Amino acid sequence: MTNPTPPASPSAAGASQAGSTGSMIARQAIMNGQQAVVGYELFNRSRSTVGHTAASDVILVFTALSHAGTEELMGKMLIFVNCTHESLTGGHLELVNPDKVVLEIPPLGHVAATEVHARLPILQALRSRGFHLAFNHTVLESTYAPWLPLADYIKLDMSVLARDQLAVLINYAGRHSQAELIAEKLETAQQYDMVSSMGVEMFQGYWFSRPTLVEAKLLTPGQASIVQLLNLVRSQASTDEIEEALKKDAGLAFNLMRLINSAGLGMTREITSFRQAVLLLGLKKLFRWAALLLTAVRSGGTPPAVGQTAVVRGRLMELLAQEFLPAEEADQAFVIGIFSMLDQMLGMPLASAVGLLNLPEELSTALLQRSNVYGQLLTLAEACETSDDHTFDQFAQSLHLTNQQINWAHLQALAWADQMAPA
Repeated sequence: MTNPTPPASPSAAGASQAGSTGSMIARQAIMNGQQAVVGYELFNRSRSTVGHTAASDVILVFTALSHAGTEELMGKMLIFVNCTHESLTGGHLELVNPDKVVLEIPPLGHVAATEVHARLPILQALRSRGFHLAFNHTVLESTYAPWLPLADYIKLDMSVLARDQLAVLINYAGRHSQAELIAEKLETAQQYDMVSSMGVEMFQGYWFSRPTLVEAKLLTPGQASIVQLLNLVRSQASTDEIEEALKKDAGLAFNLMRLINSAGLGMTREITSFRQAVLLLGLKKLFRWAALLLTAVRSGGTPPAVGQTAVVRGRLMELLAQEFLPAEEADQAFVIGIFSMLDQMLGMPLASAVGLLNLPEELSTALLQRSNVYGQLLTLAEACETSDDHTFDQFAQSLHLTNQQINWAHLQALAWADQMAPA
């Protein structure tokens, strides 16, 4: 692998002349009762306080969405955007189709009922334009009674609410509102189980990416077949050998062909056989698509959101790597992003999962030690999913990636992952 120093000012489409300063978009997934991703909360992570306000965050997120070609993503996924009351009017609201946009409205603090009533016409106008509205659980207080009928979603903050408080709020919301409840800031599986048992059906937090490994798990038959295929492809086995392995697992062969023929690959004609795929793509590309299959084959209890997150992470790393690495090495970045969640996907420690695969040393090192340029890209991609602002800034700057490059790649990765998801 070549290991160049990334250029000081790579030329991505739409790169900002402002350099590395500006707004950076981070995300957090929102899941349904089946733990599948149904939406994302997008929020700004700015590197500079110059000209930066909470209201400008909202404008920057809407602008990024409108320029990233994410129409298909926004046609399927809910996009939650943190707002300020100052940002609830203005031309930026015209930049996106409101149908799948959820505006998160903050509480006003300790204010008189007259102030709550004064804001009501703006909120009603947003609803009439097609936007959905989400509120913090404080909307269930009597002061905010005029807002409650406008709520499509109510967020329950798990970091501040005790179990008895949750029970009261959930009961009250069920009797006085049609809003869907979202438990946010979920940190543990125990919290998820608790609110799920209380009737909450939408969830947001980091709990699903922090599995508890109680005992070593055996691979499912589907996982074992994919691991075998990956090792055959990596060792450059003959086409006959690989075809023979696929014949033993019709489901694996079907799913591999489905992925290869998906819109995400951009083939101009349908591939109907594995031999044809080898001739057109080569084994290295097939390794990439076989890796992608692992995200769809789950062990017991693994949330679908884990696979979706792995796909987004891999695609984000690939798009960022394309700024300064050859195409073949950008493919490697994609695979590393997928494999970085092998521990969650396979239900075993990452080192054990990596040991099942015949990976080159540079890939194993990136996964287990976070060294080399792949390791830096992986750390940056992970920081896009968390509140670790320091790490985010450090690695974005060390890779010399501009705010618009990362924003564009991030939103493109979200859209691509949604496109690749099974129907």
